Amino acid sequence: MPLVTPLTADHDLETKELATFFNETLGFCPNSVLTMQRRPAISKAFINLNKAVMANEGRVTSALKRMIAWVSSNATGCRYCQAHAIRAAERYGAEQEQLDNIWEYRTHPAFNDAERAALDFSLAASQIPNAVDSDIQKRLHDHWDEGEIVEMLGVISLFGYLNRWNDSMGTTLENGAIDSGNQYLGKHGFEVGKHA
Repeated sequence: MPLVTPLTADHDLETKELATFFNETLGFCPNSVLTMQRRPAISKAFINLNKAVMANEGRVTSALKRMIAWVSSNATGCRYCQAHAIRAAERYGAEQEQLDNIWEYRTHPAFNDAERAALDFSLAASQIPNAVDSDIQKRLHDHWDEGEIVEMLGVISLFGYLNRWNDSMGTTLENGAIDSGNQYLGKHGFEVGKHA
């Protein structure tokens, strides 16, 4: 049971209108947003930040951004965000081979060196203490420009917020996200856990 019960999607009409963004991303409005709307300023600010972070202004694709989110969420252990991120990666056209082998991104041939640099950055930036070092910096600059690195860190930071929100809240995982989690992450022990 979640720490705080989500409100209905009709509770705050401004949040509801902004939340249509998630219909494309996930196919539903996340329970996390429905909980945030107990303080509508938080839900609205979060949705607007999410939209800004996920906008594509460089070569960092929507699919790669969602895989960056998955690596970050995996590093922190948030099952809710792992399932959401892999679902969104699927919906944004990540290659099937990448979805099936996300756990092996460092060695699997479905991932190129630029993607590996981005995903290693996500892993290092999501650890406590932070593990971003000169090697990761060099590899990032070998493949990405500074604006693209900002986009990646925007995703990592957004999911840092979401990982803490959803794991602390025990946010109930939605059926579609559970299905995606089981399909792509189940072979490595994915379970809903506290998000049931």
